[in-house]
Amino acid sequence: MAHKNKVMRSINLDGEYICVDVFQRPDGTVGFDEFRRDPEDARGWYSIGHFGDQVFADVDAAFRAATQSVHWLADKCSVLKT
Repeated sequence: MAHKNKVMRSINLDGEYICVDVFQRPDGTVGFDEFRRDPEDARGWYSIGHFGDQVFADVDAAFRAATQSVHWLADKCSVLKT
């Protein structure tokens, strides 16, 4: 089954094997999750955060929640701002 969510913002941890995506679902609701991929595994990206069922008012609210829930994301974003 094809993934139908539209990624609105994606930030990768160094190494390109872990990321956080803020996405909009087909019904218009917004969420986020933390994903991982392993180069030796053909499955591609899979959830490791299990935050994907949460619903937020907008992309900004989902991103703020992600920075509070994913330990590396706040530090990564502060580095990107400098």
